[in-house]
Amino acid sequence: MFTALEQIPYAELAGRHARCRELLARLAPEAGGMLVCSRVEIYYLTGTLASGLFWLPLSGEPVLLTRRGVERARLESPLRLIASFRSYRDLAGICAEAGSPLPPCIAVDKAGFSWSMGELLQKHLPGTRFTSCDLALRKARAIKSEWELRKLRLCGERHRAALEESLPERLSPGMTELEIAHLVHETFCEWGNGVVTRMYAHGEENHGLLAVGDSGLYPTYYNGPLGARGLHPSIPYLGDAGTVWRPHTLLTVDVGFTVEGYNTDKTQVYWSGDAASLPQRLIAAHAACEEAYRHCAERLRPGLAPSQLWREVLEMMERAGQAEGFMGMGGNKVAFLGHGTGLTVDDLPVFAAGFDEPLEEGMVVAVEPKIAIPGIGLTGVENTFEITARGARSLSGSRIGIIPLS
Repeated sequence: MFTALEQIPYAELAGRHARCRELLARLAPEAGGMLVCSRVEIYYLTGTLASGLFWLPLSGEPVLLTRRGVERARLESPLRLIASFRSYRDLAGICAEAGSPLPPCIAVDKAGFSWSMGELLQKHLPGTRFTSCDLALRKARAIKSEWELRKLRLCGERHRAALEESLPERLSPGMTELEIAHLVHETFCEWGNGVVTRMYAHGEENHGLLAVGDSGLYPTYYNGPLGARGLHPSIPYLGDAGTVWRPHTLLTVDVGFTVEGYNTDKTQVYWSGDAASLPQRLIAAHAACEEAYRHCAERLRPGLAPSQLWREVLEMMERAGQAEGFMGMGGNKVAFLGHGTGLTVDDLPVFAAGFDEPLEEGMVVAVEPKIAIPGIGLTGVENTFEITARGARSLSGSRIGIIPLS
């Protein structure tokens, strides 16, 4: 009676399974397969956002096990073996009956299992040894297929149009941060935004950040350079109803865009006044961000180590006299320049010290040089790039200047 809105091609899933098996054999050779709990990872491996478990043996047919909604899973996923289960005590029997028995050592996504779930798994699979498949999964998801790239390209173009074309026509000084937040989300939805921006980091939420003036320096728990008062201490996102965007004040909008589960990241800075009213400190700081951004756009290509680009931009900021405010002020300062993005907005790779594995074709990354300025706020540039064999291609636009609005 029902038809799925989309069913992922089986060949797409088969390619992902093959890559995960290859990485698992290299990174956790003792494991006979991976048992996945995270719903984002289950979606990546099955094409449906099922609540349950996914068993991918090193050899043999994979099995999707759902706690409920098995009918939906069968509509949306092309996998042949889809079953329901009630308890972890059922897992071994179901997988054995399906012809893909559980081995003595299993790799699990430890970032997806809670402690209590892990204890239950150990209780009901006595004698089984467990290791981690987290790194294998993250490395697999870091390289996007052409099927994924088509979604990300569409996402980036809509993101660009919303922030560079539609929003400037609707913004005006005198609006509160909360009114601006509502306007941003309304504009994004008109462009087809999928609303939910997922994150890999445990417990993190992402509903977008925007800040008027020194709200951008407000202390934050979020792992990013932009501070925000937010809606309330319980909801430190969106915007504050009591903070007004007054004339000659900075507005920084850092809100992700989503198309069919895939995310691009982009930051746009606006100024409530004409270009002639921009303060010199802001002009200088933003010029340093633009120079760093252009350097990154030219250097991004297969073979470059993310840590190398991080070091190069740090040196550029030192020479420009902007090191103190680079990537945040005080406790808001973060030690990275950018990050991968895809099904989660904090994918691998990370442009930071210690991330020495070279970039590869098919990666999608956001680069975001930003500078905090006391008394003014946080300025900067951010766009999402696709890494191609010939270099980097911006998916979310090429405009990097401050947009003045009188």
